[in-house]
Amino acid sequence: MYSLNLTPAFYDTDGLGHINNTRVPQWFEAARNELFRIFTPDLDLKKWQLIMARIEVDYLGELFYGRDVEVRTFVCKIGNSSFTVLQEAWQDDKLAARGKAFMVRYDFANGRALSLTDEQKAMLDVHFKAAD
Repeated sequence: MYSLNLTPAFYDTDGLGHINNTRVPQWFEAARNELFRIFTPDLDLKKWQLIMARIEVDYLGELFYGRDVEVRTFVCKIGNSSFTVLQEAWQDDKLAARGKAFMVRYDFANGRALSLTDEQKAMLDVHFKAAD
């Protein structure tokens, strides 16, 4: 598991006084950086190997300004050329949002998916958690 602690900014809030639902996918993306390093250790975009095929987010409770949020990042499925990232946003010891990102190892020059290497699969497996 990777963990990223965030302090919500005032601009993260909406007119109802909680965190705007558009911010959570952005926080989840930021929390995937360490997984990205498995494929591109220096995060050089000229060497990038991943595309996102799909995301989904379930909002389970409210998130509030003025309280830190922990984003937990796991891998819940490893396929031949793709893997699924499971992410959770926690505040005050309560699960407030859960999401999945479906990632594909991709050859941009040839426009096709690439198989994950055994080394990449092993590095992803270190962060495995079965999806609920």
